[in-house]
Amino acid sequence: MTGKSGTPGSQSAIADPRDYVQDGAVLIGVSKSGHEPAAETLELSLANRHGLVTGATGTGKTVTLQVLAEGFSAAGVPVFAADIKGDLSGIAMKGTQAPKLVARAAEIGISNYGNAAFPTVFWDIFGVDGHPVRATVQEMGPLLLSRLMELTEPQEGVLNIAFRWAADEREAGDRNMTILNLKDLRSVIDEMGKRASELRSKYGHVATSTVGVIQRRLLVLEEQAADKFFGEPALDIMDFIKTTSDGRGYVNVLAAEKLMDTPRLYSTFLLWLLTELFEKLPEVGDLDKPKLVFLFDEAHLLFNEAPKAVLEQIERVTRLIRSKGVGVYYVTQSPSDVPDRVSAQLGNRIQHALRAFTPREQKAIRAAAQTFRPNPAIDTERAIQELKVGEALVSLLHGKGEPSMVERTLIRPPMSRVGPLTPEERVSLVEADKANFSKYRQTLDRESAYERLQSRNTFGGQIKEKLSKFPNIFGFKK
Repeated sequence: MTGKSGTPGSQSAIADPRDYVQDGAVLIGVSKSGHEPAAETLELSLANRHGLVTGATGTGKTVTLQVLAEGFSAAGVPVFAADIKGDLSGIAMKGTQAPKLVARAAEIGISNYGNAAFPTVFWDIFGVDGHPVRATVQEMGPLLLSRLMELTEPQEGVLNIAFRWAADEREAGDRNMTILNLKDLRSVIDEMGKRASELRSKYGHVATSTVGVIQRRLLVLEEQAADKFFGEPALDIMDFIKTTSDGRGYVNVLAAEKLMDTPRLYSTFLLWLLTELFEKLPEVGDLDKPKLVFLFDEAHLLFNEAPKAVLEQIERVTRLIRSKGVGVYYVTQSPSDVPDRVSAQLGNRIQHALRAFTPREQKAIRAAAQTFRPNPAIDTERAIQELKVGEALVSLLHGKGEPSMVERTLIRPPMSRVGPLTPEERVSLVEADKANFSKYRQTLDRESAYERLQSRNTFGGQIKEKLSKFPNIFGFKK
């Protein structure tokens, strides 16, 4: 591989993925817009300036995601990617010399195209197709939980009171009044309803009808199997930021096929994950390469019907998380799916074909064309509609962060398998990952708010709670 001014090529098979990473840049594809073929490369030092990958269904976005993940992994950058259709799982297996891929390699100047597998870790909120991913309700917090349950502002206020009351109880000495899972939250909400008159003076009015609505919404979450996500052991995000002994970054693949049946859970989980990364990772400034790259497929779900507070949080995290060494790449069908204030933060852009059959779609294509730095040799608006499968308009950041002129680019073929793993292959890889398997497989259920409130509501527990209000007189400790 060479830089912008040259062409990639080799006389021997490229069996080592690191051959696609040279001079601090990852090969994405090759452009041929009325000039000599030129390598289109993504500079690793600017990869934390985020990106946007768009295009209609069937235009090659998933393969582009695979190529991005392969390139980052080969460069020693761990990746987290949501696998919506199951196809991305193939990155864990060595690909084959498929005629179309060999032809594409030859077309862009890669002689003797080779194949390789990439180090992959599989995750699944439901714990079926990967290691279980869990978070405590307390970690999720009332803002994201309100969005997940689609609560109104007054209902969100009551939920905030629940979290605050439980926190005050912990500060008062009952350290096990933690809200770890939905069972805990249900108990806390129920207890607040019973104590509404007692709590009103300190926390405000807690309407019985609002308590009932929240309880019903919690039932809906449980019916959607969201209760599998809430609990312990909670995910340690540092388990996403790992490399192999030979320096390749692990590709963390989230199984999202079943998760897409509950899109609100999917988008809320990924926003929580971004927020966790932002809050827990230290400031590092600009690095030679990112610490982690986050590929967020079906990104429009993050913004659909999101309240103002959530949109502000998304914008804030997107804008500031690059200083933590994290690059975020939103993947969706149209650039218009991403709000302008978020889109403005996305410097690296790959646009696959869009179709325009209605005036609204034509307007969207016109808007998409205007997001690129113009190239006199390309009618960008027209090109968007003419792109073939596996071809894209590409504009990547270079130099001091300026976008390159848009180029019509053939995306390089992936080295790993194009297509999903078999169930047997997936199970084998998950079980072979001994460290994560032993750490996350078994659910923990320690004493928390549910057990504490159950204990309090017994006859002995009620006497004990009354005595606890007079510790200096009776020498009782909570």
